[in-house]
Amino acid sequence: MADSKLLVPELNEAVTMGAETARFEELLLQASKELQQAQTSRTESTQIQPQPGFCIKTNSSQGKVFINICHSPSIPPPADVTEDELLQMLEEDQAAFRIPMSLGEPHAELDAKGQGCTAYDVAVNSDFYRRMQNSDFLRELVITVAREGLEDKYSLQLNPEWRILKNRPFLGSISQQNIRSKQRPRIQELGNVYTAHSLRPEEGPEKPHLNLWLEAPDLLLAEIDLPKLDGALGLSLEIGENHLVMGDHQQLYHLDAYIPLRINSEESKAAFHQKRRQLMVAMPILSVPS
Repeated sequence: MADSKLLVPELNEAVTMGAETARFEELLLQASKELQQAQTSRTESTQIQPQPGFCIKTNSSQGKVFINICHSPSIPPPADVTEDELLQMLEEDQAAFRIPMSLGEPHAELDAKGQGCTAYDVAVNSDFYRRMQNSDFLRELVITVAREGLEDKYSLQLNPEWRILKNRPFLGSISQQNIRSKQRPRIQELGNVYTAHSLRPEEGPEKPHLNLWLEAPDLLLAEIDLPKLDGALGLSLEIGENHLVMGDHQQLYHLDAYIPLRINSEESKAAFHQKRRQLMVAMPILSVPS
């Protein structure tokens, strides 16, 4: 059910731009302070012990490389979409689907022949891992994302050819990893979210542009462009733990967005910027459960 209480009166066009900006900044600062006070006793990181899954073998210019694909329930899951929906998303925008994962540090190991090699541990959500086990498509997608993530993080150039080791779920030992209890930008990979496609006819409500960014490790901000609206009157906004739904009584716009983070919906706030014709939303982030 939509919660109109989230919407504060629109920022009046009669006031100056400086006053408008200061008012919204005050709103965001209040949300951030309230969340920080509620989380003072919480640690910023959690130590996890990933569970083994399977191991892939590839190489780089430095020699053999093994990637242990592991899993942990402490890693947040990606958006829960069908494979058909995922294929459509990837066709439209390859960056639209994000798989949260923890990329471990490189560790030196010996392969089956006793030769030196390098191994990396990459952990994904346990429920998503079990789903991936029944899907060649998802498994190859995870391997691709893991390889690209390691290349970006450690400035590697991995061979695009790889193979899964048989009867060997991991190489070497799987070390504990520290993950942030408060999400930081990266899930900087968070700038892209999955926006659910509607079954409405083409003449139905328009899907507005949504821009997301992390203002702080515990505060997610959103701007929703609504050029056809003059104010907040008639707008409805519903924020769930990882979902944002917005509409208006004129049925000009409808947005249904999945956000792969746990949102503190009770502390979320929103304001309509009349000059920019944007709905601005401040959403404190809940820590990922250990």
